[in-house]
Amino acid sequence: MRRREFIILLVMMATPIAALAQQPGKIRRIGFLRVGPPPPAFIESFRQGLRELGYLEGQHFIIEYGLAESVAQIPDAARELVRRRVDIIVASGTPSVLPARDAAAEIPVVFVATINPVAAGLVASLARPDHNITGMTSISTDVIAKRLQMVRELLPKLTKVALLVREPSPDAAQYVRESATATRNLGIELQVEIERDPKDLEGVFVAAKGASAMLVADDAEFTAHRAQIAELALRSRLPAVSGLRELAEAGGLMTYGPNFDELYRRAASHVYKILQGVNIADLPIEQPVKFDFVLNMRTAKALGLSIPPSLLALADEVIE
Repeated sequence: MRRREFIILLVMMATPIAALAQQPGKIRRIGFLRVGPPPPAFIESFRQGLRELGYLEGQHFIIEYGLAESVAQIPDAARELVRRRVDIIVASGTPSVLPARDAAAEIPVVFVATINPVAAGLVASLARPDHNITGMTSISTDVIAKRLQMVRELLPKLTKVALLVREPSPDAAQYVRESATATRNLGIELQVEIERDPKDLEGVFVAAKGASAMLVADDAEFTAHRAQIAELALRSRLPAVSGLRELAEAGGLMTYGPNFDELYRRAASHVYKILQGVNIADLPIEQPVKFDFVLNMRTAKALGLSIPPSLLALADEVIE
């Protein structure tokens, strides 16, 4: 073989290897499952978490959205994400968790939800999750009691509060149980209002008019309908209290609960590690460590409420 032909042969043999080395990595498809459009802060925090790890949208990953118009449609949205062959599913909000698990099969699932994953049968333990699912739970001990204490400080003559929960929901019973304990300890009557259809929200508020405040469970469906809930609460002269700051931004009175932006940023770390080949069992389910207290002063004024200086001093954010 002449020297020139030998060099050409070497180049031809080396070219596929060199080309392969220069090819960008596979773009991973991240499925995002939720009822209703996610609050923009959730998505941006998730993207931020991936950026901090050097994972860039469009270069390393794309997000495939599976957004259901109602809770009943989430299983179909989950199956559609599976049909799109996503590499991983982010189950955003409690209603998405079980449908994501049921549809995913071998696809890993990372959730951000107000759910007790052990009690719901998702995993055997928080420390070593199994069943191909892990994530962030927003459940924290005594957070509901803390909200009620704040309501009592705002309304010293408070005797009765309503609790808005959705059924069916895997965490409704827990909300009722913890709220019942907290109200009993404070000597307050609890009136449980159950929403089984978003069209029933107006009727729920009519039924709750005997209460002095409305506690709204942290639920993705309620987040999707937060503007309507805030409007109905104001119309019914009921201070609306929740753990989701988005409700206060929409016109609810106040929120105290986990910082969900931080939870979505942390969820991005789990997603990144799984896509890099880390076993789910080595990624413990995390609980919140950062909490936010948000007050809407416009709503307080509309309700004729004077916010005690002690509450104002505790607020992380005051909406004027």
